[in-house]
Amino acid sequence: MTTNNTSMTPEEIDRLARKRAGAKLGWFFHAAVYVIVNLFVFGMSHYAFGNRSWSVFPLLGWGLGLALHGASVWLIGAGGELRERMVQKERDRLQRDQDRRNGS
Repeated sequence: MTTNNTSMTPEEIDRLARKRAGAKLGWFFHAAVYVIVNLFVFGMSHYAFGNRSWSVFPLLGWGLGLALHGASVWLIGAGGELRERMVQKERDRLQRDQDRRNGS
């Protein structure tokens, strides 16, 4: 399913729109849980454990996961602009290769 050269039916447009919206909502939920949990961990370490310092490593590790999730949603997810450009480029290359083989 591509948005570049083929027309999409209304059902395909609706399915792709729902998939994209669901992926984005999933990322927003992930980000909200990330903030809430890390604020809780920070609060517990700062106020409940006395001199025990707060470890930034879980924040960074989960933050990397959140960033990768965001990249998969906005950059390379199904129907995403970057992915569609790459797919179209590969289609064009394969078509050129096939035309060259058939013409030789």
